[in-house]
Amino acid sequence: MTNEEIQPDTKDWTWVLSQRCPECGFTAADVDGPAIAGTVRELSPRWVSALHRVDARERPDPTTWSTLEYGAHVRDVMRIFGARLELLLTQDDPLFENWDQDATALADRYDLQDPQVVAGELAESADSTAALFDSVADDQWGRSGRRSNGSEFTVLTLGQYFLHDVVHHLHDVRA
Repeated sequence: MTNEEIQPDTKDWTWVLSQRCPECGFTAADVDGPAIAGTVRELSPRWVSALHRVDARERPDPTTWSTLEYGAHVRDVMRIFGARLELLLTQDDPLFENWDQDATALADRYDLQDPQVVAGELAESADSTAALFDSVADDQWGRSGRRSNGSEFTVLTLGQYFLHDVVHHLHDVRA
């Protein structure tokens, strides 16, 4: 099966910053900034374990990513949001570069990657991103930046939004 069968996700998920996600139960507004790094570290082993399952490459149906594909996506989410956090901490009102997650999944052939390699890369990215969140000073949580579609984020809301992605996809892979 190929990624071409997956329909691109065109939803604007920023609503999770103000509402509980009915699918995974995550409530972003309940996450305190200093807790983000620890939560990333707590979730990482669940991803590693899921990627070591014997069925990690199997899609539950042709239109749903496999655990491997979700894991590769979350690895890249860790990297992208780490880079965005670094921009927020070092620049005034940065504009985040666009990232088409669906195009990346196709171009990087998430479906053909090695689950054990992805698990290691995800764990490394989680450690790096968590360390960066650990470095946020009390007076930096309000620093702001923007996506090209106009959505505004602070360091805090970027972290909350990011965590929803990690948690939601754990729910997707039942891990």
